[in-house]
Amino acid sequence: MSALKNIVDKLKPHFEKGGKLEKFHSVFDGFETFLFVPNSTSKSGTHIHDAIDSKRTMIVVVIALIPALLFGMYNVGYQHYLSVGQSVGFWAEFLFGFLAVLPFIVVSYVVGLGIEFIVAQIKGHEIQEGFLVTGFLIPLIVPVDTPLWMVAVATAFAVIFAKEVFGGTGMNIFNVALVTRAFLFFAYPTFMSGDNVWVRTSTTFGLGAGNTVDTFSGATPLGQVATSPTPHADLMGIVGDKIGFMDGFLGLIPGSIGETSALAILIGAAILLVTRIASWKTMFSVFAGGALVALAFNLWGPDTASAHFPWYNHLVFGGFAFGAVFMATDPVTSARTEKGKWIYGFLIGAMAIIIRVLNPGYPEGMMLAILLMNIFAPLIDYYVVDANVKRRLKRAINK
Repeated sequence: MSALKNIVDKLKPHFEKGGKLEKFHSVFDGFETFLFVPNSTSKSGTHIHDAIDSKRTMIVVVIALIPALLFGMYNVGYQHYLSVGQSVGFWAEFLFGFLAVLPFIVVSYVVGLGIEFIVAQIKGHEIQEGFLVTGFLIPLIVPVDTPLWMVAVATAFAVIFAKEVFGGTGMNIFNVALVTRAFLFFAYPTFMSGDNVWVRTSTTFGLGAGNTVDTFSGATPLGQVATSPTPHADLMGIVGDKIGFMDGFLGLIPGSIGETSALAILIGAAILLVTRIASWKTMFSVFAGGALVALAFNLWGPDTASAHFPWYNHLVFGGFAFGAVFMATDPVTSARTEKGKWIYGFLIGAMAIIIRVLNPGYPEGMMLAILLMNIFAPLIDYYVVDANVKRRLKRAINK
């Protein structure tokens, strides 16, 4: 690392004021601060700095996402070879998934960071680090057969209209990765809700085209539940095998790239909680709200498959666990007061189940629930703070 630091130090004067490349100072600063902790300090006033800066916080979140990514890569290959009826080893399955998922990561970062760099250069500001996580999240929440150009368009739309127009990182009111998915869902619904988009059956990576296999159904478990004519129908895998709770927990089922394995997601949750990057109150309350509302539907809901879908299955199938761990806990778009976190998380979990059960057109529900609660997060915090102020005033008057 010392050799790399020496190279960076030699190049730095060219990008500073008066240097030949000063116009690209923001770009150079972004790379430098990504690699090394800045050594600049405040010259006046009182400033208290944490031991970790925002870039390092983002890196921890990326590390927490790696188990879901790695499992997602393996599952993509596993589902492919299962659908075409071939039996191969672990590494062949993983390699197939790696080659299928890697283009999504490249496109996400190239488009998103490209826009961030351009905006920073125009404004003359530092490169904001928020997209380090967003760029990693986007590939994990889309179907594996989504054409890359769609991912590029959706990413550009989300970064520009859900982030930059609000002022950049820390100012956005909506989760940028979820806006990307929402754009895809409403602009290209057949690529987000069709039966076969969840399993890559072609060997043409990233183009959304190629020879496909028509001998299987790639519908997700939640998609099957939403369209089931009977209230207690069995869930089926892509080759007609029955699947249950453990399949959803382990993740060997069709679904978005990083959302299928609750186990891998919980490993990421443990990393976030141990490092205190995410709020356990928000995370726990999402699961609690979802479980209670799903249980209520199980006991008193209408005679439909969605209402009778076991409450514990709701927590491991679809994007529920992923949303609870990595989306609902976003510190920018979630509630920030301690009591507000309980309310915010509970309402997300409850709303996700209500959407799943009562609106079969949106069998997932988690995306819309989080985006809706992003709007109400400031209002929740306002009333929590207002209640605290009134309580303290009342206590002061009584004295």
